[in-house]
Amino acid sequence: MLFNSYQFILLFLPIVFFVYFYLNSKRLTEVGKYFLVFSSLFFYSWWNVGYLFLIIISMIFNYSVGSALGRRVLILGFGERVRKSFLIVGVISNISLLVYFKYSDFLIVNINFLIGNNIELLNLALPLAISFFTFQQIAYLVDSYRGETTEYNFLNYALFVTFFPQLIAGPIVHHKEMMPQFSRKQTKIINYRNIVSGIFIFSIGLFKKVVIADSFAVYATSGFDIATSLNLFEAWISSLSYTFQLYFDFSGYTDMAVGLALLFNIRLPLNFNSPYKATNIQDFWRRWHVTLSRFLRDYVYIPLGGSRVSSYRIYFNLMTTFILGGIWHGAGWTFIFWGALHGGALVVHRLWCELGIRLWAWLAWLITINFINIAWIFFRAREWGDAVKVLNAMFSLDDICLPSSLFFLFKFMPEYGVKFGDWLSAIDGDKITVLMILLGFSLVLLFSNSMQQLNNLKINYKSSIYSVIMFIVSFFMINDNSIFLYFNF
Repeated sequence: MLFNSYQFILLFLPIVFFVYFYLNSKRLTEVGKYFLVFSSLFFYSWWNVGYLFLIIISMIFNYSVGSALGRRVLILGFGERVRKSFLIVGVISNISLLVYFKYSDFLIVNINFLIGNNIELLNLALPLAISFFTFQQIAYLVDSYRGETTEYNFLNYALFVTFFPQLIAGPIVHHKEMMPQFSRKQTKIINYRNIVSGIFIFSIGLFKKVVIADSFAVYATSGFDIATSLNLFEAWISSLSYTFQLYFDFSGYTDMAVGLALLFNIRLPLNFNSPYKATNIQDFWRRWHVTLSRFLRDYVYIPLGGSRVSSYRIYFNLMTTFILGGIWHGAGWTFIFWGALHGGALVVHRLWCELGIRLWAWLAWLITINFINIAWIFFRAREWGDAVKVLNAMFSLDDICLPSSLFFLFKFMPEYGVKFGDWLSAIDGDKITVLMILLGFSLVLLFSNSMQQLNNLKINYKSSIYSVIMFIVSFFMINDNSIFLYFNF
């Protein structure tokens, strides 16, 4: 079941909303929590009921270990040494589960290649959201070991893990952000301002996904997966289409998650803050997928030593952190290379800052957005060949094609190998495609982002009409075959 589906919008959400608040109105607050957990698990199992058992066992295991660690139970009288052993076992168990389902075939393929074996692939289906709920629970274990958790009620913990707005693709929430909210009395009473705000931001997210992201997806898919060759402009439009598709798809999902949570009086953390306005790569990672960046910083980079060590160790920590971030996104060398590119960019940025040289803001932005766009090519490509195909065309002057309508302005260009004709035929593009790219840049650069709009929201006729129009347009453009990109991770 998708947020952008008729089943979810017309059936699941209204039923869950009204039953949950009805139970709370009758002071059946515990029953209301059980119902919300049950509904979230139903939402999760809609794709594959077989993996329902997996998430339940994962929750029971992590809650048990986390409770022991958080309460500082002196297991068998051995004290801190045993607590640390429990933490290690808990973290390794979570990572092992993730490795088994997500990376087994990738490891087998590489082992077969290295030693010439022919080990059979497991062909396991990737359990939905396993990357997200695994990281979320690892953070809980680490914080429990540090003595930073105070919640030891399994029902609240289960709600923290499974809460359906953020379960599938984040944000990666922190226990101290969520658990206190579930316990507040105000959470259990219908808040009409939160309802209006929630519908407002949900409508923006739905519009981002079904109107903008899915429109860019057509050109990205054609360029990366269908076309066997691309000319210069087709390659650039393909890469930029994916750059915008990914942003509007994932930020759209997050907006919808934020809006849905607000309906239940829950505030999810900021996950996007106009990342394509960034003027350096460090700034980008402070704005893009903020909760993942926070996790990698707090639970990988800082434990490795962070910035408190020698320069060479800092560079090593940055590379390690972002290579792991790349691996987290997918089982493939293209993801690893994407992570290494970003780690390397952060190293270069740190070295540049030490030189004390400052660039003009527009030039810094241009370098940053082009690096991001090029790096996304490896993130998107199914195989190395797809990435090479797009990159070669982007930086080759051997195949330049312009619209026929420009021939009279540039009659001399054929002498230099420039052709005129169907200049975007390989990706089924036209003049509208170019306008969409320009519109994409305008939306991400010139306007306030959705969270800023939410924080500054004034509930009046203007905002209501704005919200209703976006929702209606999006509702009638819903495509049953559309799926969120981050469901693959």
